[in-house]
Amino acid sequence: MPPHIAGRSAADEPRPELRAVALFEGVKGVLSLAGAGALLLAGPAHLQHGALSLLSRLHGGQVLVPPAWLTSGINDHSVRLAVLAVAAYALLRLLEAWGLWRARAWASWLGCVSAALYLPFEVQALLRHPGWVALSVLAVNLVAVAVLGRDLWRRRR
Repeated sequence: MPPHIAGRSAADEPRPELRAVALFEGVKGVLSLAGAGALLLAGPAHLQHGALSLLSRLHGGQVLVPPAWLTSGINDHSVRLAVLAVAAYALLRLLEAWGLWRARAWASWLGCVSAALYLPFEVQALLRHPGWVALSVLAVNLVAVAVLGRDLWRRRR
C-alpha cells in the first residue's frame, strides 16, 4: 500500500541507511544484554578474582594481597547496580533499534543525540591515543550522527 494511502508520509518509510544504524544499535543492545547476564552470572567473587589476576599480570606477579578498593568496591550491591545500568543501556539501544527500523522520528532524535554526546570523548581519546581503533569508533559515530541528522533534516522539509 502506498505511503499516502496508509496514512504515512514518505519520511516515515524505512530507508536502508536507517536500517543499517538500527542493526548496529540492535547488535549493541544484544551484546550489552549478554554482558549484563555475564556480570550477573560471574558475581562479585569471580570478578574480584579476575581483577586481582589482571593486576598481578600488569605488575609482574607482585600483587599478592588484594587492594582495599578491590574487595570493598566489587560486592553484591555494586555488581547488581552494574547489571541494572548495563541492562538499562541495552534496553535503550534495543528500543532505539526498533524505532529506527520502523523509521520513527523519536528514534532518530534519540540516536542522533546519544551518538553526538560521545563525540567529544572520542575526539579526546583519538588525540590522547591515536590509532585505528579510536579512529574507527569516531568514524562510526560520525556516520551514525550524519545518517540520523539527515533523516531529521528530511523530516523537517
